Amino acid sequence: METKTYKAPLSHQLNPGHSACAGCGMIVAARLLTDAIGPNSIMANATGCSEVTTTQYPMTSFKLPWIHSLFENPACLATGIAAALKKQGKEDINVVAVGGDGATFDIGIVHLSGMWERGDNVLYVCYDNEAYQNTGYQTSGSTPLDAFTTTAPAGKNSFGNPTRKKDMIKIALAHHVPYVATASVGYPIDFINKIKKSLTVKGPKYLQVYVPCVPGWGSEPKDTMTIAKLAVQTGYYPIVEYIDGQLTGKMKVNKKEPIENFLKLQKRFKHLFKPGAEGELKKWQELCDNNINEFGLM
Repeated sequence: METKTYKAPLSHQLNPGHSACAGCGMIVAARLLTDAIGPNSIMANATGCSEVTTTQYPMTSFKLPWIHSLFENPACLATGIAAALKKQGKEDINVVAVGGDGATFDIGIVHLSGMWERGDNVLYVCYDNEAYQNTGYQTSGSTPLDAFTTTAPAGKNSFGNPTRKKDMIKIALAHHVPYVATASVGYPIDFINKIKKSLTVKGPKYLQVYVPCVPGWGSEPKDTMTIAKLAVQTGYYPIVEYIDGQLTGKMKVNKKEPIENFLKLQKRFKHLFKPGAEGELKKWQELCDNNINEFGLM
């Protein structure tokens, strides 16, 4: 699914001067997204890291039309924009809504569900960094099993978050969304290709991109892309593409990596390498193996 060529635009739609952390996976995804959709687009952006790092009043890093929404309603705002453009006969303008996993998996899921059910012609992109990172690394519906967060800390009586990651892909498919896909910033060309492909589809589109968070995950800035690739090559984060409910694309696991190689680069999982946690590592490996078998990734 990852092709070998990509020519970057001469003028980016997201300028330098933002305040994202060094090694931030989200800001990489934001640059790729804005470049791919181009200036003939309007973006509705939920509250979160992608908003606070790029639009510190009175400045903005965005060159394309951009609107800040609340945590819960980028889908509603995008719906209204799309409706207004349709009434004006301007349906050639891309309408894109953006939110983190907190805004997508949890706070805004009811409005996102409504947008999908109505069939609104909007691309919704979720920056999946697996917690409420902007407000202090709290657990979200996207937080994986055993991750240390400030609301689910690991200790003598806990391995961290006790629940598994919510499957938003299956939720989107249950809404009959015509284009549903996952991506990872570790494979930028695949992400760009999916953005462009999604914009050719009429109706709602859902694209979920994996974006490592340096402070929230306790990783090193230099390891961001390595972690983003290991998430895929371990089988933890399958890269898939659905059109009209049919699985039409998947990224193969060319060399299966042990899950420990992914987990050990993140301090949020350091307690899994202490005596007594062997059973939790086994759960992780089983999860990855099940993903590989379910999607036929090898």
